[in-house]
Amino acid sequence: MKGFSLNYIELQEYLQHRFPFLMIDHVDEVIPGESVKGYKNLTLNEWFFPPHFPGAPIMPGVLQVESLSQMLVVAITTLPENKGKATRIISVSSNFRKEVLPGDKLVIDIKVNSWKHGVVKGVGIGYTNGTIAVEAEMVISMPDILKQYLPKKEDK
Repeated sequence: MKGFSLNYIELQEYLQHRFPFLMIDHVDEVIPGESVKGYKNLTLNEWFFPPHFPGAPIMPGVLQVESLSQMLVVAITTLPENKGKATRIISVSSNFRKEVLPGDKLVIDIKVNSWKHGVVKGVGIGYTNGTIAVEAEMVISMPDILKQYLPKKEDK
């Protein structure tokens, strides 16, 4: 399957996130249901740098993981039947290798391991200056699809 790119405006067709919580700036290539590559540019003007931490700003780890998870969501919401659907993080296991600083470009590479019954499992790596900054294994659900496969509650 051939991939395509998405700019900041086009991304908003596939993600429900908006500023200041849209943590991706560009998708260089998405192969729906398989993989995504893109990035988040970081400047000192980001809302999270001044308080985290004054005099020595770094990108919070939870926001690094959020960037990776949003990119994983793009891999699934670019499938035509899933465009713009709501998603929820089920679980994340992450490792942080180096600090992400103002001026860095967080380059994100995502691979989908499985997609079934409204649940996507994937792995992601975030790089800065060619070095791994963060790695994560993620599980994300699409509630509208998942609920079709959950056991029905009995009325009492």
